[in-house]
Amino acid sequence: MTIVLRTRTLLTLTTATTLLLAGCHKKASAPPPYTAPSIAAAAAPTATITASPEAIDMGSSVVLTWRTSGATSVNIDGIGPVNLSGTQNVTPSNSTNFHLTATGDGGTAEASVRVTVRVPVAPTSGTSSNLGDTGTDAAFHAAVQDVFFDYDSSDLRPDATTNANNAAAYLNAHTGIKVLIGGYCDERGSAEYNLALGETRAGAAKTALVNAGVSASRIRVVSYGKEKQFCTEQDESCYQQNRRAQFLIDK
Repeated sequence: MTIVLRTRTLLTLTTATTLLLAGCHKKASAPPPYTAPSIAAAAAPTATITASPEAIDMGSSVVLTWRTSGATSVNIDGIGPVNLSGTQNVTPSNSTNFHLTATGDGGTAEASVRVTVRVPVAPTSGTSSNLGDTGTDAAFHAAVQDVFFDYDSSDLRPDATTNANNAAAYLNAHTGIKVLIGGYCDERGSAEYNLALGETRAGAAKTALVNAGVSASRIRVVSYGKEKQFCTEQDESCYQQNRRAQFLIDK
């Protein structure tokens, strides 16, 4: 009888221990739901387009320059697909809006520039005009003033822009005049560098005249660099006299 009681007691303890141990194990938690990684939206493309010059005579050419970012394809109306950035010479037969569309993963960007083509107009019979008059040297130099530049620069300052516009007005009224623009520099820097800078300065003056309506075919440019000095003193006042684009009648 004693053995039976001990056996039952042992079975009871074993069962209790098993239940206790089973209760100590926690149920495993479910894994978090899957979240797909976020993908950043593509940046919208940007685009610019410029023309130099923006006004030309019929038959002349113009340089288009465009820049884009974030684009995969670029198209210019009237030209077609082009590189994402670049330049191209065009010769429009009439005034034209060059419209650029840049397309990328982030959308579309657009830019435009207008080129004005001047069409020659025959003079009206019986009307008096001085459009073919070449004027006099004195009148030319009184109306057509040289333009001056800052050190190591070919950008037209406000005073230079005023002089260029006044010169263009005179030349547009005297279409028989052809102009020679000489680019000059002060004595500082190498001869090669100043020849290039002088040419850029003369070109900037020519562009100002063309944009104001003077035919490019009437203008010739030459660079003298630092070889021909208007003033030989080594001070800023003298240097300024040598940094110029000079207008002369091209005979």
